[in-house]
Amino acid sequence: MSSSAAPLPSREQILAALVQKQGADAVEKLQKATIAVCGLGGLGSNIAISLARAGVGKLILIDFDTVDITNLHRQQYKMNQVGIPKAEALLENLKEIAPYVKYEVHQERVTAENAVSLLQSADVICEAFDKADAKAMLVDTVLEQLPQKYLVAASGMASYDSGNSIKTRKITDRFYLCGDGQNDIDEVIGLVAPRVMLCAAHQALTAIRLVLGLD
Repeated sequence: MSSSAAPLPSREQILAALVQKQGADAVEKLQKATIAVCGLGGLGSNIAISLARAGVGKLILIDFDTVDITNLHRQQYKMNQVGIPKAEALLENLKEIAPYVKYEVHQERVTAENAVSLLQSADVICEAFDKADAKAMLVDTVLEQLPQKYLVAASGMASYDSGNSIKTRKITDRFYLCGDGQNDIDEVIGLVAPRVMLCAAHQALTAIRLVLGLD
């Protein structure tokens, strides 16, 4: 009995499967899109995997941190990746899931000074930071310096509250906010995988809908 692995599906086979499930028009638009994910923790790692599976053509992945053992219960990393930079570890995992997506990876902190250069090629920017000051910085920078971009941010996904309280709100024509708006990480004990993943799914779906021209 042979122990050799089965050959990977080709890019054409993957696209054909996506067309069968998602429709040709949607796949064509997603293939042309570039989406940036700022922060690759509980939100960002889940957002990136959802977008890669959906067939987004290019992902820009940005994070300065390394994988910690406390990340494993809600973030898309493996035990053997503890201590590895998140940008490097997530790229490794994404290449196993969606090898034909184009990836641009930056292992650095997003600041008001470098945000424009890092994000100017993205059609949609997903904010996925843990800290309130970092979230505010990115929102302010994008709205002021990249007003033509779509921004999908998050606020409130901690606690054991019902997932039904997590929603997507349209703040302006190009700014969307996902979450329950009240249970912030620093204020509530209980940052659990299902609620974090729900919020990440809202962000990923919103990004996809914006690429497809749906409001």
